[in-house]
Amino acid sequence: MINLLILCTGNSCRSQIAHGYFAHYTNPNLVTVYSAGIETHGVNPKAIATMKEDGIDISTHTSNHVDEYRDIDFDFVITVCDNANEHCPIFISKAKKFHHNFPDPAKAIGSDEEVIEVFAKVRDQIKNYTLQFINKYLPQANHSNL
Repeated sequence: MINLLILCTGNSCRSQIAHGYFAHYTNPNLVTVYSAGIETHGVNPKAIATMKEDGIDISTHTSNHVDEYRDIDFDFVITVCDNANEHCPIFISKAKKFHHNFPDPAKAIGSDEEVIEVFAKVRDQIKNYTLQFINKYLPQANHSNL
């Protein structure tokens, strides 16, 4: 079993979106996906809505603190924001660490339509990153028709 952790500041948007895509595009018998934050802010309703638009339901996800997963031996740890990367706790494990900074859609300002557009743009960036990551590092666990 491959254990994968996606880490963000508040585990509310970017890490939740990535969690949704990793879980959707990998075989659950081969990969266990976790997401956490160095803080917990609750799952952002706009993140849930933007994923629903792409056919993925993350409405049952919870916002978890990274300390909850201290005893898990991760194979991969992916930070999806600079703050989490800079403050990422040290995992005593064999985990390969990766970092990609995505803009925080929760900080988007403007009309409702403009904010929704920012969420969709970030969602699509995360989706593309996730698919590339799976193809490169988890091809044996990919169960999508890519």
